[in-house]
Amino acid sequence: MKTSHISTSVIKRLPRYYRFLFDLLQSDMTRISSKSLSERMGLTASQIRQDLNCFGGFGQQGYGYNIKLLYEEIGKILGIDTIKKAILVGTGNMGRTLLANMDFHSRGFEIIGLFDNKESLIGENISGLPVRHIDTLDEFCRENLPVAAILCIPRNHAHDVAEQLINLGIKGFWNFTHYDLSVAFPDVAVENVHLGDSLMTLCYNISPKN
Repeated sequence: MKTSHISTSVIKRLPRYYRFLFDLLQSDMTRISSKSLSERMGLTASQIRQDLNCFGGFGQQGYGYNIKLLYEEIGKILGIDTIKKAILVGTGNMGRTLLANMDFHSRGFEIIGLFDNKESLIGENISGLPVRHIDTLDEFCRENLPVAAILCIPRNHAHDVAEQLINLGIKGFWNFTHYDLSVAFPDVAVENVHLGDSLMTLCYNISPKN
């Protein structure tokens, strides 16, 4: 079940629930109480119940949660049960690292095309896919209908490439460009990834406070 009124903070916690439940399944646990789950995740039991109740609730009083069922239901809520076609634009260091280390399929995506504008990279095989020239983007998207794009390109190209892709039917971006696409394109789903911001947050947290 998906609803439009769920807060962003609740949605952002769902992948964490999904990850913790997967770990519990690997340990052969079959059920867990909200209290036990809260202790493992560092949340309150009330918060967990409130979050899950946004989607109808999945626990039984006196029993707790069936771990396998809850794991599967959260996967459906996240949309992981239906694989979406995605492309990656920019096959430099970041793009290659993602392709080598990220299990896209288990997170709901299939990478079907790689694109770059460097002539020396065109035709190179990365993770089983050929790198295509960015000039072929229009034709490829019209033929293969991807719905998501991963952008690992320089900031100064982000707006134009995103606009082109939106016109080609892309509905969401995993954006590593440091250009905030959500401001420029408010009606498109965007996950901006700022690794530098995360590192500076760590710096703040370990620095002496005045």
